[in-house]
Amino acid sequence: MKIAIPTVNGALCMHFGHSENFLFIEVDEKAKKILNQQSLTPPPHEPGKLPPWVKSHGATVVIAGGMGMRAQEIFRDHGIEIVTGAQGSDPTKIVLDYLQGKLETGQNACDH
Repeated sequence: MKIAIPTVNGALCMHFGHSENFLFIEVDEKAKKILNQQSLTPPPHEPGKLPPWVKSHGATVVIAGGMGMRAQEIFRDHGIEIVTGAQGSDPTKIVLDYLQGKLETGQNACDH
């Protein structure tokens, strides 16, 4: 499984569309551990452009602080699970918490 996390300065970006990079983290779901990670610069932000780009890099889950409803729909149309309202700043900890079923989520940080 591969999880995508939008980041700014290496920390979780609260709005995926404002991220500088996406950290793609490959995990072993059964062992609940990280196998590999790669930071990639996304294409310029345009409606509908990021979901196919994320999918092309093998991610099946996106964990974000916030994401607009239309973007969530497009990701789901591409078969990508969305988790919004993620708390914290360390992408590695966020992914490990997600794998262990203890990721804290709050309100979606995006209101459009």
